[in-house]
Amino acid sequence: MHHDIPDMNEIVGTHDLLLVTLDTLRFDVAEELLAAGRLPHLARVIPNGAWERRHSPGSFTYAAHQAILAGFLPTPASPDGPHPRLFAARFAGSESTEPRTWVFDAPDLPTALAGAGYRTVCIGGVGFFNKQGPLGSVLPGLFQESHWAPELGVPSATSFESQVAVAERVAAEQPPDRPLFLFVNVSALHQPNWFHLPGATREDGDSRASHAAALEYVDAHLGRLFAAMSARRPCFAIVCSDHGTAYGEDGYTGHRIGHEVVWTVPYAHFTLPFAPQEQEPAR
Repeated sequence: MHHDIPDMNEIVGTHDLLLVTLDTLRFDVAEELLAAGRLPHLARVIPNGAWERRHSPGSFTYAAHQAILAGFLPTPASPDGPHPRLFAARFAGSESTEPRTWVFDAPDLPTALAGAGYRTVCIGGVGFFNKQGPLGSVLPGLFQESHWAPELGVPSATSFESQVAVAERVAAEQPPDRPLFLFVNVSALHQPNWFHLPGATREDGDSRASHAAALEYVDAHLGRLFAAMSARRPCFAIVCSDHGTAYGEDGYTGHRIGHEVVWTVPYAHFTLPFAPQEQEPAR
């Protein structure tokens, strides 16, 4: 199942834009938790109450994000393509570009949106966003502003709360007349994630169950992110995974491998209606 795409030429410029990559999230776990009512904040916004099954453009974070941030979002997993794209760099012969696609003349989406008047901000998560060396600076370097700190990273048990706090700060200082493109790479699902499962120990290690617990943890704080991003104008949001990961299937562990649990990812896009936030009363 995949949903009709909106006319992105009407959305770019009038809406804030939010791109959230739930790094390493498997489709099967995302689907199970949504169906079981364990993701209440996502359930309120995901169209038709179901994730779209899609295929990632890459088997690990760096490859997938190079593609995603150039407009190559995960592709619907059904063979009835070509599937129209939301964003596309202008190039001759593109079969997935159609009139509703926002077409740009730039090497990547953040640069293109900056050219269209957006403030572009990256809130990093996993190591490819940590700016600790040249490689970890490539993806954040596509944005006008980027944020990373150890408390936003993979080993932090409170990484997503910390990321949302940065997002709230970014949104609060956003001039009301200028649109915002916010990208958040959520690190909580990436290994190690055992500490999100109550009662688990380091010796137990990561499992499909701790992966699921990490997603529940993320969902618990997503409402704050959605509220911050819809306080100035409507917000067009994309929430997806960049790749999955294996927990022993066919003997495999991890990702950067060609396995179904790595290539198949959950995807959703939706519009958050404009919802101005109540001002805190002056004390």
